[in-house]
Parts: sequence; structure tokens; C-alpha cells
Amino acid sequence: MDKRIVIVGAGIAGLSAGIYAIKAGYKAEIYEKNSIAGGECMGWNRKGYHIDNCIHWLTGTNPGTDLWKVWKTVGAIDENTEYADTDKFYSSRIGGKEASLYNDLQKTEEELIRVAPEDEAEIRKFIQYVRYAESCVIPSRKPMDMMGIKDYIEMGKSMADMPKVMKEYGKINCGELAARFKSPVMRKLMSDYLPADYTAYSFLVSYATMTSGNGKIPLKGSLAMSLRIANKFKEMGGVLHLNTPVKKIVIQDGAATGIELGNGKLVRADKVISAVDTNFLFGKLIDRSYMPKPLDRAYADRRAYPVTSGFQVAYAIDSDFSGEDTIFFECKPLRIGSNEFTRMSVKSYTYDKSFAPEGKTVLQANVVQSDSDYEYWESLSEEEYDAAKEALAAELTKRIIAEFPELEGRIELLDCWTPLTYNRYCNAYHGSYMGFVTTVGNKQMRFKGVVKGVDNLYIAGQWVMSPGGLPIAVISGKFAVQRILKKEKKDIMSLD
Repeated sequence: MDKRIVIVGAGIAGLSAGIYAIKAGYKAEIYEKNSIAGGECMGWNRKGYHIDNCIHWLTGTNPGTDLWKVWKTVGAIDENTEYADTDKFYSSRIGGKEASLYNDLQKTEEELIRVAPEDEAEIRKFIQYVRYAESCVIPSRKPMDMMGIKDYIEMGKSMADMPKVMKEYGKINCGELAARFKSPVMRKLMSDYLPADYTAYSFLVSYATMTSGNGKIPLKGSLAMSLRIANKFKEMGGVLHLNTPVKKIVIQDGAATGIELGNGKLVRADKVISAVDTNFLFGKLIDRSYMPKPLDRAYADRRAYPVTSGFQVAYAIDSDFSGEDTIFFECKPLRIGSNEFTRMSVKSYTYDKSFAPEGKTVLQANVVQSDSDYEYWESLSEEEYDAAKEALAAELTKRIIAEFPELEGRIELLDCWTPLTYNRYCNAYHGSYMGFVTTVGNKQMRFKGVVKGVDNLYIAGQWVMSPGGLPIAVISGKFAVQRILKKEKKDIMSLD
């Protein structure tokens, strides 16, 4: 009889784990508390418009790469996938000047030198190191702790230029990177996308993903991709239980034996894979004392391992907004709790015609939120929360119109959401839509997806390795199944 794997959570990690479990010869069932699969890779409709919540770009879109093969295996993309026709990463404005990071590095270099000739030498160096960073890939064939010498040699060859990047930018943060430039607009360009205390090399790698062509945007958006993966799982024979919250993972005699649902029903399993937020797993589904030490340290040290969320607003625009990318700009001071913000961003979704009626578009605004911002939102009563959301959305609208006066009378509020929204729907720690961010001087948070003292329990999800996000989520589902195969002395590479 085929062994039965039960998976908690139908986000990208849980769906991936389900598909790879079936490929490995197991029966797989996924239990999800929400009415739709996808977790934070989600979108929703308002007033005839579609709001996309997740994919700014999808890492792993270069055909033939190991990560692309994983995405193809789970049904997310394939050789026929259509991508958005965009040419920019983002732009920054200040003091009447604007600078952009294009997907074309030569174009970027020429524009930045034109905008800030006083920074020519530093710009040329930055561009060269982004080219080096294009060699960076996420190991996707098997977990790093399962790699042998040959695997590490191959990885070293494929990422031969990354040591140069780490030597030059591995010990500074984005704020320190920005300080290397004289021009105010260049300083903002270097520090707008990631908070100032985040590592500079992370920023270079993010941009390099775009310039290498390995970070494209699939048309139809995040929800459509999640549904493709969920359908693949069901077509393979997997069973997906929606609207079925899990109360706890049952542990008997040092081993996971199944799960208890919210209604008290027990579901037996040979193996259990948790694909939910690890803060929810340790403390809700099982006792927090089981938490691996690296993870526990990261949760305890909020300064060394911050998380990122956002206060976001979506608008309907009564025209094609010409931006067609993400633009950061200075704004009148905006207070959220005890924190004050003087910069914000807007992103136009003109590139995807399926999101809005013909001749119109969706525009989304974002103010980056931190741990302390989450605590502010959490401290409010329901009435205070609703009032604060409404008032803040109105303030953002004023600032958008001040920056883009052509939108006066052509902008309509569709929806707004906070870090608390992510926590409510996805149990996301402090509303984070990524994992822990590595700061300078601290080790990257990583742990094996197993629980010491509990056999037959495996962990998938973006929290198993920084910086999290969709690539970590999808490979972690595969890795969880590979760990099961290794424990049963089976070929872990039979999944490829």
C-alpha cells in the first residue's frame, strides 16, 4: 500500500510538496484553512479589476536552469508561458531628477552617467558587479546539507563570479552602498528598493535576476499561477481540502502520526509535512520547545533578522498610466504609529491587460512596514483599525495626486490592506511576505527542514532559508520530499 503524506498548508510550498510526494510514489493530501489555494501568492477582484498581491518578478524563468525545471514540474510555467513586456526594474525620483534601473545594463549605465556624471566611476563599478551577480542561482537540485564535494564544485563553477560580489558588497548595507554616491538621486536609487540596513549584495542579486532574464513576470498574475499549480496537484491524484483548518499535528512516542482538524477529526498519516509559517507551526501546531535553534535565534533578535511587510493600496485608473513600472518618490511626511515616512512607491500594472477593463489600469501604492509597524496595527481595536486604514489610504491618495497631477479625477480606491491582513489570512509572522532578511555581520538564517525529537515530521516553506519568497517556497516542497526519500533509503534524485 502506498504511504500517505499529509501536508498542512496549500501555499506554494505545500502544493510543491504535494506534487513531488506523488511523483515519489506517495499518496498526498493537503489541508488548507482558506477557501482557495496559493497562500501569499494570491490576487483578488474588486469592482471589475484584479489586484495582484505577490509576483513582482518570478526568479527562475530562464529555461534549462534547475529552478526553472522545478517551476515546470509543479505546473507554474513552461516553454509556452507568456511574460510581461517590461524593460525596467524600478525608478527613483528626488529633487526634480529621476534615475532608472533597466533590464538592459548598458542602457542603465548610460542613463545613470548622464543623470549623475559626478558618480561615473562608482556607477561603472556597480554595473560591473551586477554582471558578476548574474551568476548567482538558488541551488534547486537538492538541499545543501545533502550535497557532496562534486555538487559544491559544480556550484562553485556556475557561480564563479559571486565571490567578487561578496568581497566588494558583502560587508556593507544598502545605506552604506548609497553613501558611496554623491548624487542625491543615485543615493535614493541605491536605497529605495530595500531598507537601508539590508545587505547590499542582496540588492545587487535582485537586480541581476532581472538583467539576466531570470526574473520575468508571468502574465495573468499570482493567483492564476497558484491555481495552475493546484490543478496540477489534483490532476496527478492529489486531494486538496479547502476551508479545513488544522488544530494541531499529532505527536505520539516521538513521531508525527497525523493531524487533528479544527473540528476535532483525526487524520492519520505516515508522514506529515508542515508548509505553514514557522511561527504558527511552533507554538500552535506543535510545542514551541521543538523550534530549531537557528530559527529561535532569528525570532528572538528582531534587529539582526528583520522582516518586511507593507501598507498597500490598490486603485483603478481611468486611463493607461504611462509609468508601467515601480516608481519611488518623495512625499509629504506620513505617520504610521510611531514611525514617519517621507518616501513611498507606486506600481502600474498596465503591462497586464487582464487586470483591468480596456483603456484602464490598476495602480498599487506601497509604504514598507517593519516589526514595529506591525505592532502598531495589532494594538488597535477593530474600530480604530478600520478608521486608521481608511485615513491612511486617503493620505496616500493625496500624495499620489501631488506627484502625478494628471491622475486628478481619474483615480478610484479599490482596496487597502496592512501587515495584519497577511497575518489573518496566512498566519504570516508580523505580516511578512518574505522570510528573515540577513543584515550585515549576521549569518543567513537556514535550518534543515526537520524537527529534532520528532520523527516523520518535515518542514517546507519560505522560512527554512533566507531571504524566503517564492523560489525558496517551491524548492522547499521538493526538498521536504527528498528528505523523506533519504530517510527511507530511496533515490532522492528520482524526482528530476
